[in-house]
Amino acid sequence: MTPHYPTAILGGGLGGLMLARVLHVNGTDVPVFDLEPSADARVQGGMLDIHDETGQQALRQGHLHSEFLAKVHPGGQALRVTDKHANVVHEEADDADGTRPEIDRGDLRGLLLGSLPDSTVHWGSKATEVRELAGGRHEVVLADGRTFTTDLLIGADGAWSKVRPLLTDARPAYSGVSFVELDLEDADHRHPGAAALIGGGMFFALGDDKGFLAHRETDGSLHFYIALRAEETWLHTIDFADTAAAKQAVLGHFADWDDVLRRVIADADGALTPRWIHALPAGLSWSGRPGATLLGDAAHLMSPFAGEGANLALFDGAELGRHLLAHPDDTGAGVRAYEQEMFTRAAEMAGESARALDVIFHPQAPAPLADMFRGPHAPGQ
Repeated sequence: MTPHYPTAILGGGLGGLMLARVLHVNGTDVPVFDLEPSADARVQGGMLDIHDETGQQALRQGHLHSEFLAKVHPGGQALRVTDKHANVVHEEADDADGTRPEIDRGDLRGLLLGSLPDSTVHWGSKATEVRELAGGRHEVVLADGRTFTTDLLIGADGAWSKVRPLLTDARPAYSGVSFVELDLEDADHRHPGAAALIGGGMFFALGDDKGFLAHRETDGSLHFYIALRAEETWLHTIDFADTAAAKQAVLGHFADWDDVLRRVIADADGALTPRWIHALPAGLSWSGRPGATLLGDAAHLMSPFAGEGANLALFDGAELGRHLLAHPDDTGAGVRAYEQEMFTRAAEMAGESARALDVIFHPQAPAPLADMFRGPHAPGQ
């Protein structure tokens, strides 16, 4: 017999897990279906700055804020901005005010997973198809042939959501920016020049429609995003299976940059990883449909330059949970109340993200970014 769930969450990222947590602490357990084979199947990415008014508020709703504070990275709120010659144009010490502390994404996800019953997440459950049924129900088909049905299907399944087409024809579009990710391990000992330049927190080196975005991680490594305005096809021209050749291809775009920055690419530990930056249209909304909704990147994928993606995913999850709990006999009303609020905040943050992208890749960079950090509307604030 096909399993049926009153509510089911597709996607075990931060937003889906936060929704499950908020419902759990209020007496309702819902299943989460995730494509990964296990919780530790892959590295979960770098550091996140968790904002007081969104991500931290969600953690408070999930009764996890004190546990979160125990895992934040001391010194992670420090900031340094340089030009392409490694001249510092703006710098901030970590003031430890708690408004945007840094935490390792893996630690945050582990905190959420550890707060849920072991049976919550159904690992190895990649959705391949979502079908509408009568009465607002939906059937989800998994890659291994299993199926389940649900009265309320929540798409927390990221940029290429299988649930989104139920609600809108919108699809992510290439933003014009590509990343190459790399790491310098045991940086203070093995890469002291880069470690000294980056400092203890977030780092930007900008100019010529390109840049280095970096942060120090809790294991002593440095994680870099080498960012360029480029044609969508550019990364396809590089053979990332050949790390030495990939390094040379990327270095070719930084021929006149300071040697300490070029050494970051040349000395990278391990493979380089290509990333295309996509975004959904700013201000995306849809007419409500019975039995389905979205949260996080599935609802409002945006470029990472305002630092809002993870924060909004957490807040979406907590707020959807709050609204569902407030309408126990009418999930449709709860979803509609959530969506109207989510559309407004997502539109605002998507606009901020787009503006931050233009500032980071401004013809006079890094000066406009330094000016923003000196003012009241800094990206990530």
